[in-house]
Amino acid sequence: MAKDFPTREENYSQWYTDLVTRADLAENSAVRGCMVIKPYGYAIWEKIQAQLDKMFKETGHSNAYFPLFIPKSFFSKEANHVEGFAKECAVVTHYRLKNSEDGKGIVVDEDAKLEEELIVRPTSETIIWDTYRNWIQSYRDLPILVNQWANVVRWEMRTRLFLRTTEFLWQEGHTAHETKQEAIEETLKILDVYATFAEKWMAMPVHKGLKSANEKFAGAIDTYCIEALMQDGKALQAGTSHFLGQNFAKAFDVKFLSKENELEYVWATSWGVSTRLMGALIMAHSDDNGLVLPPKLAPIQVAIVPIYKKPEQLEAISEKANIIRKNLEAKGISVKYDDRTTFKPGWKFNEYEFKGVPVRLAIGPRDLENGTVEVARRDTLEKETYQLTDIESKIEHLLEKIQENLYNKALNFREENTLKADTWEEFKALVEKGGFILAHWDGTTETELKIKEETKATIRTIPLNNKQEDGKCIYSGKPSKERVIFAKAY
Repeated sequence: MAKDFPTREENYSQWYTDLVTRADLAENSAVRGCMVIKPYGYAIWEKIQAQLDKMFKETGHSNAYFPLFIPKSFFSKEANHVEGFAKECAVVTHYRLKNSEDGKGIVVDEDAKLEEELIVRPTSETIIWDTYRNWIQSYRDLPILVNQWANVVRWEMRTRLFLRTTEFLWQEGHTAHETKQEAIEETLKILDVYATFAEKWMAMPVHKGLKSANEKFAGAIDTYCIEALMQDGKALQAGTSHFLGQNFAKAFDVKFLSKENELEYVWATSWGVSTRLMGALIMAHSDDNGLVLPPKLAPIQVAIVPIYKKPEQLEAISEKANIIRKNLEAKGISVKYDDRTTFKPGWKFNEYEFKGVPVRLAIGPRDLENGTVEVARRDTLEKETYQLTDIESKIEHLLEKIQENLYNKALNFREENTLKADTWEEFKALVEKGGFILAHWDGTTETELKIKEETKATIRTIPLNNKQEDGKCIYSGKPSKERVIFAKAY
């Protein structure tokens, strides 16, 4: 499986692309910039989706669905929002095709022009807040806590599977509140949900923080984010939660009658994560031997491979293997018993290793005699012989250890690659090296843009609960009260 597979050090970009395609996660489609998510990749996304959906519902949210198409006029109602997305919008102008006059193909029917063009949703704030106007009359109608799982389109010129595609899958929450404080609390609550999911399920440590004014969501008052560090030293924004204030309520005239019997504008939030999490998962843990998956998100957590020479040996091994499989499945562990006769055990070992299956069991005739099984763990590539006695509890414990080890490994990597810069020269040197850079910034967009222009590094986040520390901006020399996190990013 790993033949001619580049290492991360040789060509990180090619390593990532080859890994995504050769591990059967996704491939480029016939539509430029769009991807086909293959069954194995989609199975991982389903696990991500299922857990997040559970967490949203536990915090009081319900799912709904809103249209894919948004009237163009809606985007002109919130100036910052339209400016932020104008260059990424796909526009529908006609509603019918016809045969060409020469009979050689199909053309757009010029008589079927829409009265108003429709935008293929890049995000749904506008269509949702137009809808909320009909749902909200009184404080008794609040809060509205709605999420939708959907696809969106943002026209991209340079694409990369999962990380940046023209069409991608995501969830977007849109909530409406009676007070400013409620909306802010909602924004931070979801940020915590995202951070918990990233660390507990993806085994990926993240920084929670605030985006700079230049980096925030178009139309938001404040944008909060979780930022992760990939193995090549680049940052990846893994999720965002936006406090929208009353911007969209004012744009779409969404008011409610308060307890004091006064008309007031509603307070809003929006928040989302996407299939970009798939890219983060791959780059946070995988190695030169292929994909490495945390057990909680692995479609197959345990693969069992029989080793035999004679058919009667396979029959005996299968009987024992299926008992193990059923007992593991009873504990909620996903297992594949691979008794295919068309592939040799060595080929199967390589396949499951490359696809990141956390644990592989190998059982042969001698193992049956000795009451043992060979156990290989994907995170360390270590092999060990286990006694079959209470094997199910041992595997359950091993999966927990692998999950924990992957998180600690990623955390250690981040700590080793997080450094302080106090001068411009130090900063530039660290940018070239890669990783998170803690540096003082004077708080101005002008300085932030100059730093980006000269180094391609951006402010990834202003950490929550940041320590106050007097210093000088690494670029302008002006006073600063805290360090922020800079990095090159995806």
